[in-house]
Amino acid sequence: MSSIYQQAQQAVRGDVTRARWAIGLSGVLSIAFGVVIIVWPGISLYSLVILFGAYSLVRGVFGLVTAFSTSAQNGRGWLIVSGLAGIAVGVLVFFWTGMSALALLYVIGAYALTLGVIAIGGAFWLPLPGSDRLMLALAGFVSILFGIVMFAKPGDGALALLALIAAYALILGVIEVAVAIGGERLLKRSLRSVAPRGEPQTSH
Repeated sequence: MSSIYQQAQQAVRGDVTRARWAIGLSGVLSIAFGVVIIVWPGISLYSLVILFGAYSLVRGVFGLVTAFSTSAQNGRGWLIVSGLAGIAVGVLVFFWTGMSALALLYVIGAYALTLGVIAIGGAFWLPLPGSDRLMLALAGFVSILFGIVMFAKPGDGALALLALIAAYALILGVIEVAVAIGGERLLKRSLRSVAPRGEPQTSH
């Protein structure tokens, strides 16, 4: 009997760990994207298009791979939607590398709005602890606010917009990394839920 519960614990551990890695890697990628913009303020439009396309595409791949590598149904739909959104935007950008600066800002704004809605949905769908649920919802609101600003003031100065994009990527990345680190509490709680009464808990 205990071996069955041990197998269940291993499955839960694997699913939660993969979800944490997906969110954490996406956060690190966002931070890297923001840092590159900060240290490269004179970035050309073409380079920014390629950079953003790669950023959204890799984020999408992370989410999609995690969705199909986990056996858990709870939250899989969220990961699939998030992954497909990133891949779709990345493919669009790579097929339209000659887009104007205004078009790029609208694409970034639309992507941010989509990410925001998905993040808020994930705050309700994913089995997260209360504090991490709030942080993911906060990331969603930040994304939606950023997207609205992109659509409302696309004609602002280039440096101001680059600074705004960098700040958004950094804030989003930090929140996602924090949620991924906080997922350790979710892992311990999930392991307790599948352990039989009186069964010793694994501490690692």
